[in-house]
Amino acid sequence: MKISQLFILIIITVIACSKTSEQEYFDKADSLVKEKKYTEAIKEFENLINEYPDSKIAPKSIMQIAALYEQHLIKGISFKASFSKAAETYYTVFEKYPESEEAPLSLFQSGFLYDNELKDYDKATRTYNLFLEKYPEHKYAQVVQQSLDIMGIDPNDIINKNQPANN
Repeated sequence: MKISQLFILIIITVIACSKTSEQEYFDKADSLVKEKKYTEAIKEFENLINEYPDSKIAPKSIMQIAALYEQHLIKGISFKASFSKAAETYYTVFEKYPESEEAPLSLFQSGFLYDNELKDYDKATRTYNLFLEKYPEHKYAQVVQQSLDIMGIDPNDIINKNQPANN
């Protein structure tokens, strides 16, 4: 009986010691991005997030996933679907890690994509307003307010409005 208990203890120890660390997942994902193996990289980032949800690099990993979608690096996904996935993924950083260093930028990026790429002005407005509510003193707050002020206006109308009239 004692031998079987010792054997089980040894197996548990070996398994515990062979667990991939959060940094190993991140480094492997980063390496896969450099090799242009984006789908595999996302899986490694997701492994890190799932196994180490309280890690300080989990929000950074989500940001990396969002960036891959924003840059249209995942095959088989339309531009619109890729932007939509990026916006949702950026928003996830704010939802899950509102106190993280990445949270303000993630909320800004989400709003920016809804505004400029997806033309979903309702989601953009909600996201930008949330940004201003949570981070009123952030360096992007002025840009967010300006984006809200000109949202949905044709760029030519903005240019003409800001040019002095020639009389």
